[in-house]
Amino acid sequence: MSLKKTRAGLAALTVTGLALGLAACGGGSDDDATAAAGGDDLVTVGFVAVGPEGGWRTANENNIKTAFSKEAGFDLKYSPATDGSQNSQITAFTSFIDEEVDVILLSATEATGWEDVLGKAQEAEIPVLLLDRGIEPDDDSLYATHIGPDNYSISVSAAEWAIKTFPEGANYVVLEGPAGLSVVNERNRGWDDTMADATGFTKLESQDANWSTDEAKKVFETMLKAHNNDIQLVFAQNDEMGLGAAQAVEAAGLTPGTDVKIITIDGTKAALQGLIDGQLSFVAEYNPLFGDLAVDLVNRLLAGETIESNYVVDSVTFDSPEAAEAALPTREY
Repeated sequence: MSLKKTRAGLAALTVTGLALGLAACGGGSDDDATAAAGGDDLVTVGFVAVGPEGGWRTANENNIKTAFSKEAGFDLKYSPATDGSQNSQITAFTSFIDEEVDVILLSATEATGWEDVLGKAQEAEIPVLLLDRGIEPDDDSLYATHIGPDNYSISVSAAEWAIKTFPEGANYVVLEGPAGLSVVNERNRGWDDTMADATGFTKLESQDANWSTDEAKKVFETMLKAHNNDIQLVFAQNDEMGLGAAQAVEAAGLTPGTDVKIITIDGTKAALQGLIDGQLSFVAEYNPLFGDLAVDLVNRLLAGETIESNYVVDSVTFDSPEAAEAALPTREY
């Protein structure tokens, strides 16, 4: 690791400690904190982001932006993908390498195709942290660490709830995110591996609804018609699609939660409210608030410390209106 990066990390650690000390004493202003950060000595961080994609993504990226503030010793350069394009992300990633940023944060729109630019970052001695989404093949020699909830185990918990709720089985469908994403692949594997041991369940269809409420409503309306409304369970891979499925159930003259039970993943305010209102039956949180952890790991990396190749962000599940009501007042997203 270069001397420049080590010094930058030590400066960031010093700044963070000073900011905490000022906060504890009740003194100091934003201007003081910025001055203490050393002005031009901020650690430069390139954030290759996904951009607008629903409530979860907005919460996650806002949390990252807040954590990597100038007051904390960072100059964050935010670059969202253009229309979800991987090419635009690779262009931004390459530009950050050319700019000689200190660190790159990557939330990938596609799972594959990252070996070349990750190799270039490695040659330039720029550590890369994968946020939320992993890469395939998963070669952890190409990045410093991955931070995010565990998609596989979250989907396992959803499938286990379905098996418990339908002891005699059910006809079900899956509403997926866009093909090719690691998050979609991992959620499918967790669900499929668990359902393989269940009896009485029939998977009728699995379709991409692009994380969208409107698209999920249209897709599930078509599914219901194709199967004469004989669908008892929906596994929606995000909240927006689950809420769209609930709209389709109501449009078909059926009752969400009674005629069709809907599982979603993310745990946004809208989903918890949907659970309270009976539109959804099970909500698995996919915790987006790990900006502080990312800052801590960046500081440790730049100080020359060794870190783990993966950090799992704890998440919880909600299986009743009462559980959702208890969590909703403090939900940040």
